[in-house]
Amino acid sequence: MTAFPGFTLPDELRLLRDQVRRFIREEIIPLEQRLDPDAPGIPDEDFERLSAKTKAAGLWALGAPEQYGGGGLDTFSMSVVLEEMSQHRMGLYSPGCGVFGRYPPPAIWAGSKAQIEKYAVPTVREGWRTFFAITEPSGGSDPAGAIQTRAERRGDTWVLNGRKVFISNAHNSKWGIVWARTSKEKGRAGISCFILEPGTPGFTAKPIRTIRTQSIPNDVVFEDCELPGDALIGAEGQGLDLAFDLLVKNRFPYSACNLGVAVAAHRMAIEHAKHRSTFGAPLSQRQAIQWMLADAEVELRACRWLIWEGAWKADRGEDARVEASIAKLYSSEVLGRVVDAAVQIHGGYGVSKEFPLERWYREGRVRRIGEGPSEVHRMVIARSLFR
Repeated sequence: MTAFPGFTLPDELRLLRDQVRRFIREEIIPLEQRLDPDAPGIPDEDFERLSAKTKAAGLWALGAPEQYGGGGLDTFSMSVVLEEMSQHRMGLYSPGCGVFGRYPPPAIWAGSKAQIEKYAVPTVREGWRTFFAITEPSGGSDPAGAIQTRAERRGDTWVLNGRKVFISNAHNSKWGIVWARTSKEKGRAGISCFILEPGTPGFTAKPIRTIRTQSIPNDVVFEDCELPGDALIGAEGQGLDLAFDLLVKNRFPYSACNLGVAVAAHRMAIEHAKHRSTFGAPLSQRQAIQWMLADAEVELRACRWLIWEGAWKADRGEDARVEASIAKLYSSEVLGRVVDAAVQIHGGYGVSKEFPLERWYREGRVRRIGEGPSEVHRMVIARSLFR
């Protein structure tokens, strides 16, 4: 039997990862240090300037399909890259501050050629903000049962009525995708999804103030909101399948951002422990601090492999729903623990606006709720054990 030599990243992917790391450290972090610590994004002129650099370097829209102007990276490769891309103050909800490109909701790729050309292609090319609206006041973790927003066919149009909540960027996006019930009788097969442009009569989006300072969530209302017949994506009743495809695949890059920010916080804690002295000795010589950092190191390494294993499975076209729940659950909770330890090690500096830890601490708390709360992911994992 041939001995297995072990796993290493492909040379091309390692070079790409290192290139992204240098860009974040040389371009993004110095820029953030000149901005308000709570800034939701970078100034438009800096976005244009840095986007031009990433486009020239071949770093733009790495995860989008090649035939539509993207880099064509698979889920695993994007998870590796996003771990580096998210290691800065705004990185948890805006990796690279968007200057590496922004992506449309994946459901659009199931649309018609005309829909893809009108919405997806310019989004990839220009880095437009988009939104997807699934969560409702009745719940978000069970879309099959919770979606009550209705889409009624009237002649050549669809008319939407209902409400969505916590819809990120619905107030400042070029377009988005809305999931609505087109048939009460068909249950899970009675949910469809539609393209919607803000400014459509009957659509309103009101920002919700939370502890998160970017990717602002919105309360969205549809009141006789009329959409053209060709706003439907895919077939009527296909919406739930497209929603699950979106949620499962997105959870690995989402988890990679959790990991990236946790890695950055851990690195800061180690450096602080080396240089901060108390009672005549560096913190790095205190066993209490050493154990906090050792525990964090173990969890970060375990987290990385859980994300990679699931991403590989998804890229092979296998069912990765359980792995997605494992990655999302573990990465979001590791993020909370590692950032909390880094704050503790920094003391008062950890909660000051001078350091990114304070922002990561706040925004990291949301990650145990967004993309499915930890309890729901534990239910998914447990259910798989008893099949």
